[in-house]
Amino acid sequence: MATKSIAIATMNVAQVSKPGGDFEIVQREIPKPARGQVRIKVQACGICHSDVLTKDGGLPGIQYPRIPGHEVAGVIDELGEGVSEWEIGQYAGVGWHGGHDGTCPSCRRGDFRNCRNAQIPGISYDGGYQQFMVAPANAVVPIPATLRAAEAAPLLCAGITVFNALRHSGAMPGDLVAVQGIGGLGHLGVQFASKFGYKVAAVGRGSKNATIARKLGADLYIDSQSTNAAEELQKLGGARVILATAPSSKSMSALIDGLGPNGKLMVVGADSKPIEVTPVQLIFPTRTIEGWVAGSPADAEDTLNFAELSGVRPMIETYPLEKAAQAYARMLSGNAEFRVVLTM
Repeated sequence: MATKSIAIATMNVAQVSKPGGDFEIVQREIPKPARGQVRIKVQACGICHSDVLTKDGGLPGIQYPRIPGHEVAGVIDELGEGVSEWEIGQYAGVGWHGGHDGTCPSCRRGDFRNCRNAQIPGISYDGGYQQFMVAPANAVVPIPATLRAAEAAPLLCAGITVFNALRHSGAMPGDLVAVQGIGGLGHLGVQFASKFGYKVAAVGRGSKNATIARKLGADLYIDSQSTNAAEELQKLGGARVILATAPSSKSMSALIDGLGPNGKLMVVGADSKPIEVTPVQLIFPTRTIEGWVAGSPADAEDTLNFAELSGVRPMIETYPLEKAAQAYARMLSGNAEFRVVLTM
């Protein structure tokens, strides 16, 4: 009896087969969306420092082989059963917040960002270092048509993180806001802070960052290598908010005395070492320290819409998917200006 072979559609992916393993460019079958999921034809995926968690096995329970990537922009090309809120051909993406259960105590209060069972693309399931990916429908975000995919992708993690932290910081237009670090997060933080109407002080290491900081919208630049940045901020009356984007607890600790009365250190740069602060530093000027992580899909939509309206854009370097290893190394080097993005 003659048999009929059925061709299986395949795609290219960049996967990691084990914690600490190298990137492998392999072919996989194009996935089908399950109930409540959508499939996205990926156009761009940002490479974030948090992808180290997948690459090196930094979180328990990651199943390998795993495809990293949580800054995904593309076009919806298939809907799973029960999905009616999205349309095929719609320009959309997925960020750090990759889904929530809708039933845990946080979700019942609308705090999806702190869902007890929150999912993260590239960690909980395969992320955007591939040509097609599936994601829960409740994690998807519409992208304004005027934003290029390679520009939109970094806004879905780096962008939302600084945008959301700043708008929940308590700072008002005209307040002094310092942005520590002029890197992947910081260069977006300076732009958003400027567009929010703050008086923006960019704090970086070395004079080389002064020109780019002012180009991004900073009103002044403080070189923490040649001056005491906290003292410089106090000369200006003390910062209402310091947005700490560089992953250096030591640098954050050195800035706490730069906060004014009721000032707040907003921590978005991740470091495993402790921030050093005395109770006296916090009590008498009534200072606070608060951590912040990304936000919900609705927050991501706000970020994208505000970026479209205000002209905030990430500065990017692009690489093809096949060069994922080189692109990842470029991100790790700290020399990229300022976000690295894979394009499909």
